Amino acid sequence: MKSIVTALIALIAFYGTAVAQAATPLVSVEWTKANIGKPGVVFLDVRGKLAGASKDDYRKAHIPGAVWTNYLKDGWRTKDGNGTIAQLSSAETLETTIGNLGIENEDHVVIVPAGKTALDMGTATRIYWTFKVAGHDAVSILNGGMKAYTAEINADTKQPVNPLETGEVVPEPTIFTVELREDMLVTKADMVAATEAGEVIVDNRPQDQFLGINKHAKAKRAGTIPGARNLPENWLTQNGGTFRDKETIAKLYKMAGIKTDDAQINFCNTGHWASLGWFVSQEILGNSAAKMYDGSMVEWSADADLPVDSMLERPQTAQVTQ
Repeated sequence: MKSIVTALIALIAFYGTAVAQAATPLVSVEWTKANIGKPGVVFLDVRGKLAGASKDDYRKAHIPGAVWTNYLKDGWRTKDGNGTIAQLSSAETLETTIGNLGIENEDHVVIVPAGKTALDMGTATRIYWTFKVAGHDAVSILNGGMKAYTAEINADTKQPVNPLETGEVVPEPTIFTVELREDMLVTKADMVAATEAGEVIVDNRPQDQFLGINKHAKAKRAGTIPGARNLPENWLTQNGGTFRDKETIAKLYKMAGIKTDDAQINFCNTGHWASLGWFVSQEILGNSAAKMYDGSMVEWSADADLPVDSMLERPQTAQVTQ
């Protein structure tokens, strides 16, 4: 009997490892349905305030077995020593945050956003980036999120066809170990060096913020980092939270004048929209040299010694009237 139990444990461990190794950046609704309840697969529901949702929405209906996390309050981001908001939390905090969700290093984590807008998909890509920085490669995002998962409706019951569960899954805390990949992190000094070296810098904010017409409430100055190219976050998804296909994204990068095979740093205001740009560059286009600057404009604009490029501050050409 003991040998049978030992063999079973080994089989489960092997299966979990195999699933983790097979993790792809995006998974489909079909893949999701086929993997509900599989050992080693953890569905992480991240619907929250940025999607106009709350834990109540999760309780009303979620993918069976999915656990819920609060992106804004559970330790995924923090204010650093200089007061810059939404920065990467410490390794210790991340170990607690992830471990409390019942996630182990061998698990394949599938992040499930609302899938309504590019903004809420940024929640998924920022958490995805955090897992990668933490040394965890077995992570994916449900392409299209819950919007795609619940899109098919039964004609008779008027309810979603795909399986759903109500209530709350309370995970048993476990041990998760962070192996920080410092080479993925970009500091303000790194960003200064990148601008001086003429590296590709991508501003993933809306165009009005890129031009300096509007700014984030926490940013000290309007405008962008000199030399940056603008690729707005809402170019990257369609129908809310479904990522555009690789060929279309490549065309959009070309339209924006951005190379896709060179060193590249994505930024926004707080490293949220920028995580979308990083995800698309790194995981969809395959640019392994892409990085993200999570300090972004909130940190950059607070340093009076650093330049900010604003269309409104540039000399205007006189207009000739008839």
